[in-house]
Amino acid sequence: MMNQVYQIHIVQNEQEKADAMSVRRMVFIEEQQVPEDLEIDEHDGDDPSTLHFVAYAGDKPVGASRLRSYAPGIGKVERVAVLGSERGTGLGRQIMLMMEETARLRGYRKLKLNAQTHAQRFYEKLGYTPVGDVFEEAGIEHIAMEKTLS
Repeated sequence: MMNQVYQIHIVQNEQEKADAMSVRRMVFIEEQQVPEDLEIDEHDGDDPSTLHFVAYAGDKPVGASRLRSYAPGIGKVERVAVLGSERGTGLGRQIMLMMEETARLRGYRKLKLNAQTHAQRFYEKLGYTPVGDVFEEAGIEHIAMEKTLS
């Protein structure tokens, strides 16, 4: 099978935002049963310091994520979602690399994230290190992780 080529970019308009939210809704709310009021939060408003990313296969939205300011020089990676049909293709990694590059350009020196424990290895391969103990969020086990950007 040919490698799927994805277009990943920072959300620029309402349609792209809606596309990103539709991916998150499918992955987190429908598939993982995360309550909608936990999944969609105050950082999904119009805060200019929060960047939303969307990935397309052709014109179909298949991935999404969010990057926001956490503390001076520190960004928080959140809501990384890839549709089931695209898992294992490297899309998640591509989304993360795009977010890291964007974070560097915006002056972040470190990124933090809360990984679902089943995805911990995925983030470790990208250079993230677990911090602290496993905790539960929305009924799903998570571990805090961080990475210093070079």
